[in-house]
Order: sequence, then structure tokens, then C-alpha cells
Amino acid sequence: MAYQNSSGRSRILSESLGSPALGTTTAVHAAVTDNGSQQVVTTGITDPVVPRNVTATAGGTAGDIKAIQVVVAGTNVYGEAITETLPAFTVDTAGTVVGSKAFATVTSITIPAHDGTGATTAIGTGAKLGLPVKLTRNTVVYAFLGGVRESTAPTVAVSSSAVESNTVSLNSALDGSAVVVDYYK
Repeated sequence: MAYQNSSGRSRILSESLGSPALGTTTAVHAAVTDNGSQQVVTTGITDPVVPRNVTATAGGTAGDIKAIQVVVAGTNVYGEAITETLPAFTVDTAGTVVGSKAFATVTSITIPAHDGTGATTAIGTGAKLGLPVKLTRNTVVYAFLGGVRESTAPTVAVSSSAVESNTVSLNSALDGSAVVVDYYK
């Protein structure tokens, strides 16, 4: 829904970003056990319910975890192919790394070999929701969760060249309620 003032120049758009639940570490793919070689996963993938960032979680035997970088491929909200190399895991430490691009679909996950076959890697979703526009600056005015305006402004990332790099993170935890963002265009 767009609004214009009497001059016709300013517009505030109200964009529904769906009703996403809190991200989980296995929302996109369950943990894959290391087999000593690079693995390219193309089956058993669940696409995010709404365009959002992805995460990778290293688990299993801590001593087998290597500082690898998982590569995720898929599409953005426009259906264009995108790829993201996630930050490296911390050696010998179970933990999660967080991506920054909003994926509408995930088509493949490339997991380099860890230091041992006791390590696992799972792919999940994070709290950054994709905006369906390319913004040159942060023009987000308000964010709403479940029809209630957030009292703290959301964290916004912008890119005038890549729609997948335009994301919003609410101050409140996502809970399956409708998310709406108002912004100037």
C-alpha cells in the first residue's frame, strides 16, 4: 500500500514480510556428518518460509571442527541466483555463524571437510528478514510484529545493487506473528 502527499513526491510503503517464526539451526537442512571430503548437498533442503538470512551450525565432536566456510546457493526474492560464503567456524568449537543475505530459496549447500568425521554442520535460518526492494539508505520508519509497533527501531541493512542485501531485524523475537515494515521509497 503506497501513500503520497499532496506534492506526489513522498511515498510511504507498507510491506508485509509474512509471519516468520524464530529461526532454528536446522530449519533449512538437518546436521550433515562430515565424511572427510567436501560435500555438496542438494536434497533434503527446506526453503525458508519467507526470504531471510541463513546460518550454519558446527556440532558433534568439538576437536573435529575446522575453521571452514560453508557456501550457500539459492535465489533472492526476485528469483535471481545468489550465493553467500558464510563466516568461518571457530576451530575446535561448536557454534553458529550467521549470514547476511536474504534467501527465498536454497538450492545447494557446499560444506568443506572438517578435521574429523565427528563434526557435523546444520543449516538454519536467522532473524534478518529480506526486504523486497533495493534501498540506497535506511528509510524504514516503523516495524510491526503481530500488529504492534516495535518501540525500538529495527536494524536495517541496505544495498542499492543487491536486493538480497536489504534486510531488517526486529528488536523483538520473531514468533510466527505477522511482520509489517513501513518505509519511504
